[in-house]
Amino acid sequence: MIPRQAQSTLLRLAKGFPILVITGPRQSGKTTLARATFPSHEYVSLEDLDERAFASEDPRGFLSRFDGKGVIFDEVQNVPSLLSYIQTLNDLDPIMGRIVLTGSQQVGLIEAVSQSLAGRAGMVQLLPLSLPEIAAHQDLPNLDEALYNGLYPAIYHRELNPSDWYASYIATYVERDVRQVLGVRDLATFARFIKLCAARTGQLLNITNLATDAGISQSAAKQWLSVLEASYVLFMLQPYHENYGKRLIKSPKLYFYDTGLAAHLLGISDEQQMNIHSSRPALFETLVINEAIKSRLNLGKAHQCYFWRDSTGLEVDLIMQTSQGLLPVEVKSGQTIASDWLNNLKKWQTLNENSRQPQLIYGGDKSHVRSDVACQSWSAMGFIED
Repeated sequence: MIPRQAQSTLLRLAKGFPILVITGPRQSGKTTLARATFPSHEYVSLEDLDERAFASEDPRGFLSRFDGKGVIFDEVQNVPSLLSYIQTLNDLDPIMGRIVLTGSQQVGLIEAVSQSLAGRAGMVQLLPLSLPEIAAHQDLPNLDEALYNGLYPAIYHRELNPSDWYASYIATYVERDVRQVLGVRDLATFARFIKLCAARTGQLLNITNLATDAGISQSAAKQWLSVLEASYVLFMLQPYHENYGKRLIKSPKLYFYDTGLAAHLLGISDEQQMNIHSSRPALFETLVINEAIKSRLNLGKAHQCYFWRDSTGLEVDLIMQTSQGLLPVEVKSGQTIASDWLNNLKKWQTLNENSRQPQLIYGGDKSHVRSDVACQSWSAMGFIED
């Protein structure tokens, strides 16, 4: 197991909450983290059909097996009704850190937890590996390899061809989740839809164009996007709104949670093709935005990440809210810094004098300060953790 930064967060939460909830994409390492952090807890997978049937048909009998014991319930979204009975079990014997729940359906699980376990549960969202987690364990791959491979743990634990793994991941998890949640039967149309989404990572969401290109209605496109969001395949980065005297863009930007999955859907077959692919800049931006979000979620905090763009096209790729002020970050995939890369950050500074020192994260190897902008190599990028 590659040590996860979220483990210390789980241990901290276990001192103050009787129930811990770990959510995140399938195969992001939730089960491994839970079992490594709480090795004495009993483990029950609700993917197991017998366990699932028992939990659904006789929840009290199912839970009576664990009276007074620490237990991990894996993939608890498969039996959402169980959460109300877990509440009762906990209230009878509220031992800190006793019950650990994992789940891969973001929206439904979080809503169920907020309704049944409000005030009783500490929550951690575990995304695929972060670059610092990999760097602490082994040498980082080069940039094109990192973008192509993605950051799912399996790619780094086993000798796997990323294309083989992502093809299986889509068929085993993504398409299955869509069939279960929405009952989508036309998987060919859905496959086209998710590929069109991958081609839009790092772009403003235009639901009309996306639906038209996919050959589906706007309402269907919205439904499918919501399921892909709930399954931690993609997310919407919201714009940061302040009145700076100009009309601001209010549409979100679409991003995938992992560049390897997006690269596979784009048909990129190896790191050499990645180096020359037209989507490389967008995939690099996707990598950086995800690293910023992971730096916050691994601490058990809301990510508070946004972008800023006005109607003239002036844009700052990432705005992070911190206790020390707003942190503006520009993202460029090139290896050589051009002076005009700093222009948007300078403009932001004139509008927001109290923000943090701007950062430029780029595809090169050297980190230095230039025109009062902290220019950081992608392999050494760091974000304020507060």
